[in-house]
Amino acid sequence: MSSKAYLALVGDFRPTVRAHRAIPRVLAVLAGALECELVPVWLHTTTLSDRADKTLAPYHGIWCVPGSPYVDMNGALNAIAYARQSGCPFLGTCGGFQHAVLEYARNVLGHTEADHAESNPAATMPLIAPLACTLVGTRGEILLQQDSKIADIYGTLETTEEYHCSYGLNPAFQRLLASGALKISGADESKSARVIEHSAHPFFMATLFQPELKGPDENPHPVIKAFVQAALARSNLK
Repeated sequence: MSSKAYLALVGDFRPTVRAHRAIPRVLAVLAGALECELVPVWLHTTTLSDRADKTLAPYHGIWCVPGSPYVDMNGALNAIAYARQSGCPFLGTCGGFQHAVLEYARNVLGHTEADHAESNPAATMPLIAPLACTLVGTRGEILLQQDSKIADIYGTLETTEEYHCSYGLNPAFQRLLASGALKISGADESKSARVIEHSAHPFFMATLFQPELKGPDENPHPVIKAFVQAALARSNLK
């Protein structure tokens, strides 16, 4: 093997969650395709409630996985904050997307009252709210922003992806990401956020869709492949 990367899978592993079963298989296929060694390690959110920086320091990439509400939301937010601040490659999918938006709103934009309606239905600022139409078990078209990292990854401005979620960025607060480093780089036909990325970060991307649900026997999903390549690049620097 030419290179090796340790990947932190942040989430509360449950064998009944389809994405949790799929992610290790997808990474195994990618390791073969890229001729590298990938070592995914599940990190329960409760292990990140304190000194997340120390726990995550050995990893070359951080993937905040689906399966929210997390047992410890603060643990997930701590992991995302560490990735954002340290430059460690980050991928968030579904629940990871939701909490990446939440972490940025709280810790960068100063909206400490921002919350997730699934975890706190009485939130005064439901930044993450129920979708107008559930996306559980659906596929949908996404329009990508020109000159974005995700458009570069796909080599096109349109894609169709698979979802399994019922919550997303509340359209009433989408304007918060109109400027600043964290931007919406992919949206559906109604302009609802589906992809975010951090313009000043080596690789910080989150998708409401779940790229891990693409069959492992197909070509590796370009978003996951790009994340893994960023993690391998980081491992080669250490």
